[in-house]
Amino acid sequence: MTDGLQITPFQSSDVAELLVLQRCCWVQEAIANDTLEIPPLTETHDDILAWTAEWATFVMRLDGRLIGAARGRREPGNTWHIGRVMVAPDLEGRGLGTELISLMESLAPEDTREFLMFTGAGSARNIRTYERAGYTVSDPEPAPHGGVATVTLRKPAA
Repeated sequence: MTDGLQITPFQSSDVAELLVLQRCCWVQEAIANDTLEIPPLTETHDDILAWTAEWATFVMRLDGRLIGAARGRREPGNTWHIGRVMVAPDLEGRGLGTELISLMESLAPEDTREFLMFTGAGSARNIRTYERAGYTVSDPEPAPHGGVATVTLRKPAA
């Protein structure tokens, strides 16, 4: 699958495709977690442009089609927060999400002590992927905004 596969930094010209991909990916999350109260389903074009200005965001294309994305940023305590890992539903299970996670980990500052991610407590497929990548999963935690219960995933940085 690597022929025609490119991973590049997000450009503002990617925003429309990223919005569509994000909604496609998080519909499955809504079903798995029995709620539509998931921010990626309600964000707008402008919301995505705002967060891409604050996160190191990369997109994955296959033969020109935007098929994946992920973001990362430094948090207090030398933690590198990885988020919005997404792969087009028709291409899941091919290691693309794991590749995006590895890329985001590689972008962390040298003094990073820990990698951090979150996912819905009912998102079994995501949790399995993150565990295979070396992350430890917390017990479910209620969402502070009344939305989806989440789990925290942590991994020590090497």
